Amino acid sequence: ESDLQLPSSMDALKKQALNCHLCELSKSRSHVVFGEGNEDAEILFVGEGPGATEDSTGHPFVGRAGEVLTNMIEKVLLIPRSEVYIANIVKCRPPNNRVPTATEAHTCLPYLHKQIESIKPKLIITLGATAYHYLTGDESRITQIRGTVQKRDTYTIIPTFHPSYLLRNPSAKKEAFIDMKLIKSLMRS
Repeated sequence: ESDLQLPSSMDALKKQALNCHLCELSKSRSHVVFGEGNEDAEILFVGEGPGATEDSTGHPFVGRAGEVLTNMIEKVLLIPRSEVYIANIVKCRPPNNRVPTATEAHTCLPYLHKQIESIKPKLIITLGATAYHYLTGDESRITQIRGTVQKRDTYTIIPTFHPSYLLRNPSAKKEAFIDMKLIKSLMRS
């Protein structure tokens, strides 16, 4: 557990994250990818960490996987991407797009917890096993838990496949579509 003291306002939190050097990832990053979107969003999407395109721009999900995510949001949920908030478990790109280490994830998680506290989403969609694992502590395989509805105190978690997984495994798009339809039905309730 981190004893990192973080500000409550999103602007101050972002400023602190942009100057963070608490883990090794800060040494190789080009940009901190804090997260972006509607700070009063009903839906928060959480990925694993920034890739090369995200690291070079400072924005989450802007590469090919970002196009897939945007299509999921806009063509299935039928809302503009700007209406949701998108963040990651770690704010800096792991070298060679490797999975963040437990130390890196646990060092960075307080930022995400503060984002959740500030945004107060109704639904948190975890994209892939890494995001799900670090947000819940559950190490279940994504293929076993995707599409499940997990109530928490103030929000509901729905795990689904990471968009980059869908690029590598197009046959999984049908299941991801089912997950997005579930999310759409929960938006109405």
